[in-house]
Amino acid sequence: MDGFAFLPDFQAMGVETATGVMFAMMLVLLLTGMPLAFVTLLVALIFALGWFGPTSVPLITSRVYSFVSSFVFVSVPMFVLMAALLDRSGIARDLFDAMKLVGGRLRGSVAVQTIFVAVVLAAMSGIIGGEIVLLGLLALPQMLRQGYDRNLAIGVICAGGSLGTMVPPSIVLIIYGLTANVSIGDLFLSAFIPGFMLAGFYVAYVLFRCYMNPSLAPDPATDTRTAAEKWRLLRGIILPVLVVVFVLGSIYGGIASVTEASAIGVLGVILSTIIRREFSLTMLKDAALQTLATVGMIVWIGIGASALVGVFNLMGGIKFVSALITGISENPTVIVLFMMLILFVLGMFLDWVGIALLTMPIFVPIIKSLGYDPVWFGVVFAMNMQVSFLSPPFGPAAFYLKSVAPPEISLGDIFRSLLPFICIQIFAVGLLIAFPGITGR
Repeated sequence: MDGFAFLPDFQAMGVETATGVMFAMMLVLLLTGMPLAFVTLLVALIFALGWFGPTSVPLITSRVYSFVSSFVFVSVPMFVLMAALLDRSGIARDLFDAMKLVGGRLRGSVAVQTIFVAVVLAAMSGIIGGEIVLLGLLALPQMLRQGYDRNLAIGVICAGGSLGTMVPPSIVLIIYGLTANVSIGDLFLSAFIPGFMLAGFYVAYVLFRCYMNPSLAPDPATDTRTAAEKWRLLRGIILPVLVVVFVLGSIYGGIASVTEASAIGVLGVILSTIIRREFSLTMLKDAALQTLATVGMIVWIGIGASALVGVFNLMGGIKFVSALITGISENPTVIVLFMMLILFVLGMFLDWVGIALLTMPIFVPIIKSLGYDPVWFGVVFAMNMQVSFLSPPFGPAAFYLKSVAPPEISLGDIFRSLLPFICIQIFAVGLLIAFPGITGR
């Protein structure tokens, strides 16, 4: 330790004080603007050296290796690549046009159509960023032009575009499965109904608002399209639905693992672009570069969080925090609600990847000790992360939409528009906690 004499002796503080110092250090470093991945890695290194000495460094590298060497993790870049290819193709545009047949003559039909498109896109890629941008480019101008209430249009796009965290194949569920060591196939199966339930709540809210206050949406137009025009629109939905069927069908049918199914999905999207005569090496290269940047961010956050959790565990910190949480109440439901509150607060400031990797090693053992199913808790966690994508001050959905919204729409306008949908999401979290059977567990 002579070479590291400048470091305090954290072990002398005791785990209680050291835990407070650790989280205070993280908060200060985050406020400086340092990325979460580097904050967690730096804090892990400082505490490893200050608590155990230089011989502890291999402990960090072993934790990092166990995270990045998981075979299931290969599915993450595959699903991100699917989303990147979708961004650069016309599949989403044609899907949006095809969904004009879904809304029919309903008041608020374009908003309903947007939510249905969001569900299909979520089932194709499992991420949210590109989906919100696509819907912002396709649906927002159309709704504003037709006279939809601006707040309703903004809320529908951000909330619908965030469904990728719930609808399988959700990358949130994949990361949770890796962290909690539970079957990702079981997570996908359990999240299927809650994901569509949340989308159904959005549709019900839109229809209720539009029929209670007709000024929020234009009068439904009479459908004058011929059978040939309807068939032409329907063709736009065939390829996306086939990709979803092959990806999710292969997982649910036990034909392929999640990793293998993700590769099938990439192949399906590439074949779709070839059939549509949109494929080019430039498109593939740009999609690959976008995938590299996105997955690189996820990997670095994972490396830092895994190292920090490993060091914290060896310090006895996880046992200490677990004892604090379980000591709040003898009622298991109260403990689960307290965990949800922690996740909600963290979701206002941190990326969901970091939240999953930092909290699940603490929360999942508690959930198991309380007799709850960790697969059910994974679905509840994913639903909670829905809220984090919309909630201020750093809700990423708002920033994604702002990047393509008209300049007169401010971030404040977007966040105000999201409040009803945040309430719907919190209600959905409550339902999953009150009625775990919704997940089939």
